[in-house]
Amino acid sequence: MSENTGIKAFFNSIKGDKLLWSVAALLAIFSFIPVYSASSNLAYLNGASGSTFAYLVKHFVHLLLGFSILYATHKIPYRYFRGLSIILLPIVIVLLIVTLLQGTTMQGANASRWIQVPIVNFSFQTSTLASVVLLIYVARYLSKIKDKSYTFKDTILPLWVPVFLVVGLILPANLSTAAIIFFIVLLLTFVGGYTTKYTAAVVGFGIVVLVIFGLTAKAFPDLFPNRVDTWISRVESFTQDEQTREQYQVEKAKIAIATGGITGNGIGKSVQRNFLPQSSSDFIYAIIVEEMGMLGGLGVILAYIFMLYRIAIIVTKSDSAYGRLLVIAAGVPIIFQAFVNIAVAVEFLPVTGQTLPLVGSGGTSIWMTCLSLGIVISVSANNEVKAETHVLQKQKEDDLAIENPLEVLSETL
Repeated sequence: MSENTGIKAFFNSIKGDKLLWSVAALLAIFSFIPVYSASSNLAYLNGASGSTFAYLVKHFVHLLLGFSILYATHKIPYRYFRGLSIILLPIVIVLLIVTLLQGTTMQGANASRWIQVPIVNFSFQTSTLASVVLLIYVARYLSKIKDKSYTFKDTILPLWVPVFLVVGLILPANLSTAAIIFFIVLLLTFVGGYTTKYTAAVVGFGIVVLVIFGLTAKAFPDLFPNRVDTWISRVESFTQDEQTREQYQVEKAKIAIATGGITGNGIGKSVQRNFLPQSSSDFIYAIIVEEMGMLGGLGVILAYIFMLYRIAIIVTKSDSAYGRLLVIAAGVPIIFQAFVNIAVAVEFLPVTGQTLPLVGSGGTSIWMTCLSLGIVISVSANNEVKAETHVLQKQKEDDLAIENPLEVLSETL
């Protein structure tokens, strides 16, 4: 009896948009199927000691920690994220610098995306944390200057210097993440009412910097010992159809999708999982379609569309500029990343290395997705509190009108 009471109390303590909670939980539960199936490739590469069950347990631990982060975050009043973004921004910049300067490899991948956390001994992708912190910081600043007069010069140091610093530190090792961050920043400036001509100037400057960076990397390949050559070759292989490792991945993903048909080959019956690198993370959508068909693939897409719909509802219900911008800053990147991942699997975009949020394996991605969802739900919880307060106030006024109709009438007149 007490156990049921405890469970009931726990669910009653969950606030915010229940439908957003539900779709996040459903995606997480669903993820065990493709992760368990696709992990056979990793188990085989690890030799006789490899076990798909071990990867399933690892994924469960990542999700458990992720939803713990989500639960804890949604309990924090969203106004506190203003100050936290200011405090954390210098910290993540230092982490990005440390990460970029490593220049080593880890399990065949470039370690300038990850840092190894001492004592607990696990790797952490610093760019994902930096993106969350930066976008919250931008939302805070844009809400601060909204409806105020300012010049472009006024916004360079507090707004654009942090943006270009973070994006610039991420760019050499992770082009796709840098591009997503910059796009969401532009979206925030549009929604936040930032002067359009100032935004156009920033975009122009960004394009010039990117071109100079690419030409310099081509002219002096030893100058950038990170992933510059990798993302340039990915774009070239995408546009020129060169036979590269990335093209091999895409071809295997296309085969998986093509053989899946409408209903799929059946859960656990994927063939391409044995040949497709990163089948449990970057290309997990191809495995989903191969095993569950286009119906399963469409179901995943609809889940993310529904998540976007709930995020839009929370934006419209928020009564503050900061709340609206914060939801966009935290929620939209999740959906954007999901569709980038899916677009790569169907060869609509070059290989990017973006995982499928809450579905693909990878601790950092899961944790930061849950952190972002917690922030969004924190705003929706605040909306609910204000709505309940308004209802109680209205009920109190109605009760007063019934008890003292003449007094209310005299006040109205």
